[in-house]
Amino acid sequence: MNAITSAHDPFEVLDASDFTFTRRAWVDAVPARVYDLVSNVSAIGRWSPDASDVTFDQGAGPRVGAWFSGRNHKDGRQWTTRSQVVRAEPGAAFAFVVGGAEDGIVRWSWACHPHGRGTVVEQSWQLLRLDPVLGTTRADLDALRDYMTDSAETTLLSLARWIAETPAR
Repeated sequence: MNAITSAHDPFEVLDASDFTFTRRAWVDAVPARVYDLVSNVSAIGRWSPDASDVTFDQGAGPRVGAWFSGRNHKDGRQWTTRSQVVRAEPGAAFAFVVGGAEDGIVRWSWACHPHGRGTVVEQSWQLLRLDPVLGTTRADLDALRDYMTDSAETTLLSLARWIAETPAR
């Protein structure tokens, strides 16, 4: 929280760029394998505590411009989101925007960096614009960012565990 805003300020006086994070984990796989796993959005339910039933639109795949849908759940509520791939660099980076590239609300991105015999994988979350559906005060948005940070950490740990337990083909 900066000196100009307080926890109870409405979102109209906030800056979306204040709500972002990046988390990292080392995984025992080469960047190409990690990229293949994270860009296969239908697999995210294996690792994410909040997403399931994620599928690319018919005929789409992990390429820029492709759309997919997914079911999310939090605090006993469920909803479906539509997302669009905005970056797809095999072996290096994958990103999508919830709501689409033109008017999206949140950007999720993955980056893969070779490190020793494995990969440091980064997962980032960035609020792109403010919307009351996400919260109406700084405290709401801080709580959302903190929740999503915990979710990303869980996802990364689950991904690392899954890679360790599942041999590459």
